[in-house]
Amino acid sequence: MGLLSAILFACGCVSLVDGPLWPPATTYVDTTVQCSASSDPARCQHTRDTWKAEYEEAIAGGYRAQKHVALCMSTGCDSAIQADKMLGCAWRMVIADTRHAGAENSDATNLNRFCGADYLDQNGKLAAASQAKAMARLIGK
Repeated sequence: MGLLSAILFACGCVSLVDGPLWPPATTYVDTTVQCSASSDPARCQHTRDTWKAEYEEAIAGGYRAQKHVALCMSTGCDSAIQADKMLGCAWRMVIADTRHAGAENSDATNLNRFCGADYLDQNGKLAAASQAKAMARLIGK
């Protein structure tokens, strides 16, 4: 099977570029929890209702959306999203490295908090840095 894949790739019959570059937004919705069981059901439902648009804006380079996606990845946003602290940190790194025109002082504080020892161990930080580089390249397209 590997040989067949290599041949198809080499001939140009298959391209890695044609595949999805970002996981779908729905990948991150926490379907194991109903918003009615959340600490803030209305906020949980609002996050779920707007998640796809927020996520798509974030991967397109939108500063405010990136901040929201980073927060939800780090905290779960009232059980609306599956928390992934490594991805939350990676988004914070992307935000810091992009140096958006409207960047705020809170970005550095949030980077230190959500990439700090209270959230991630050293391996998690290394994984986040690697992920952030890949994400920044995709956003830069």
